[in-house]
Order: sequence, then structure tokens, then C-alpha cells
Amino acid sequence: MIVINYITNIISNITISEIVMIILALALAYMAVEKRYEPLLLLPLAFGMLIANISNAGLSSYDEGGLIYYLYKGIELGIYPPMIFICIGAMTDFSPLISSPKTALIGLGGQVGIFAAMFGALGLGHVISCFIPDFVNFTMQEAAAIGVIGSSDGPTSIYITKQLASHLLPTITIAAYSYMALVPLIQPPIMRALTTHKERMVIMPIPKEVSRRKKLLFPIVTTLLVLIFVPSAATLIAMLMLGNLIRESGVAERLVRMLEGDLLNLLTLLIGLSIGGSATAERVLNIKTLFIIILGLFAFIMGTAGGVFVAKILCKLTGGKVNPLIGNAGVSAMPMAARISQRLGHEYNPSNHLLMHAMGPIVASTIGSAIIAGIFISMFG
Repeated sequence: MIVINYITNIISNITISEIVMIILALALAYMAVEKRYEPLLLLPLAFGMLIANISNAGLSSYDEGGLIYYLYKGIELGIYPPMIFICIGAMTDFSPLISSPKTALIGLGGQVGIFAAMFGALGLGHVISCFIPDFVNFTMQEAAAIGVIGSSDGPTSIYITKQLASHLLPTITIAAYSYMALVPLIQPPIMRALTTHKERMVIMPIPKEVSRRKKLLFPIVTTLLVLIFVPSAATLIAMLMLGNLIRESGVAERLVRMLEGDLLNLLTLLIGLSIGGSATAERVLNIKTLFIIILGLFAFIMGTAGGVFVAKILCKLTGGKVNPLIGNAGVSAMPMAARISQRLGHEYNPSNHLLMHAMGPIVASTIGSAIIAGIFISMFG
């Protein structure tokens, strides 16, 4: 009888909003397991969300003394995202960008989504307040954090959101990684709509070989320039370049294997579980969440379109040497966006090999979005 009363008491303490969050957590777990959408992150995130919304368990990131509370310190103190950047640097070949610097312009075009969503958030708030008088408009800090969803760079989104609008961290993280997982569904229709059949048929020349000296100098020079001119972005960029320098040095194979394997997997697990643990009902279930999801999709669409438009311009300027299909890689969904470029290019012309060409814009976009995030933090933080 005592046991039954105890269980009944626990069940009666679960609110409707917590039940909704538990259902959402199970839906994310289904997407991760059955649909294989970003499973390495979505699965621990879904589980963290599940246990955080059983309030009696004390396993949310706000329950002081609990496991998730201490794991969340890695987010709170800004440790996990820069460490992820070291891993990304170690697993990424910067040669396509070094051999063809003009592709950096495509990565720049992909950042349009950031500003479109940021100003969209500010404008949308004014419109909504006309119909919902009690609606509190997005602040500049919130709008900047929402905008960075358009970069399709999960660690950067986490880093800037924790700095500027930590209360939006669960929602923005879920939106950012969900849209990254949906790249194969979202981007191809945009790419087809914005390019002609003739443009999709363009065969790009084989990328030039890059000397070892250039590969070693690139991360060092980039780090120095960012430290001097955009110090607020130095944390992310320096860690990204450190990882790449370790990769290109050729003398630290054990570190490279650890960074692109075990450490990356561990950090992904910790980030997913920690942020899932912060996704409690009171933080996620509000009207702003719906608008953030919509704005995130808008940012992603605009970023993809911006990259494709710049690639089309380069195609014209180079006399047809740039295939506009690599424009989707203007957002830094690494390496999935490059695979989409390759798949569509091969679909229209079996002689097309766009994978390495698309990696140039992705690298540029990763660097660019981190710099923009740093600028936002210095301006609005």
C-alpha cells in the first residue's frame, strides 16, 4: 500500500507540460534511432530531455548537486564548443579553400541567413505584438543568437547563445541540429530552383595541389589575424586552427586519431546530455519557441540561397568554371552539405566530382560564422 501511494504521488506530481516534453523527447529519440537524423547528438539530447522533465529525479541542469548540473558546467563555462572546434580542425582538410580562395566568397554569401533571421526576429516581434499585446519582443541579444542558427554550425550556435541568451539554449540547439540533420531534405529543392540545367552540368577543374608549407602557415596566419582584428572570436578560431595545425604537422598522428574519434564522440555526448538536461518544460514550452523554430528554418533557407547566388556570380565571372551547386556549402553543415553538392552534381552530370570543391565554402563558412559570433558577442554581450 505504501509503495502504491508513493508511485501515485510521483505520477500526480507530473504536469501536463512535462508530459508534452517527455513526448517530444521520445519523438527526438525516434528521429535519431529510426531516421538516423544526427543520432550522435540527438539521442543523448533526447534522453537528457526525458530525465530532466521528471522533476522528482533531480536530473535537470538546474538541480544543484545532480550529475547533469555538473556536466552542464562545460556549457556554462564555455568549454565544450571550443573543444569541439579542435576536433573539427583535426578532421578537416583546408586545402580546397587554400587552393581556391575565391570559394570563401560563397561561404560569405552563406552568412546572409544569420542577418536575415536576426533582423527577422526583431521585425517579427513587432508584428506579433500587434496581435498579442502581452508578447515581449526579442531582444537584440536573443535575435543575434537566433540568427546564428543560419550558420548551421552547432558548436557556434551553442557558444553564442550561452553568452547572449542562455535561457534560449535548449530551443536554439534543438533547432540548429534538427535543421542540420534535415539538410538532405531542405537544400536540394532550393538548389534546383535557383540554378539552370546548364549551370548544374558545369564540370569544375581538379583542385590544385597545396604545399605542406602553405597548409602549416594557413592556421598560424589565420589565428594571428583573428587575434589582432577580431579578438572576441579568438577562442573558437584559435581552437579550430590548433586542431588543423595538429593534423597538418604530420607528427602527432595519435592526437589526430584521438581528436577526430574518441574526444569528438565524448564531447558530442556531453553536449547532448547537458543541453537536453536544460530543456525543461518551463524553458521550452512558450510561444517564442515556435517562432525560433520558424526563424531557424528561414535562416537556413536564406543561407543556402545566399551561397548559391554567390556561386552563380562566380560561375559568370570565371566563364563557367564554378558549378553553382556548390553554393549550398555556404552554410557550414560539415560535411553533409558537401555530400549534397556531390550527389546533385553527379545526378546531372556523372563526370562531376564536386565534393572537394564544396569543402572550400564550408571551411570558409565555419570560420566566417565563428567570426560573426565573436563580433555579436563583443557588440551585444
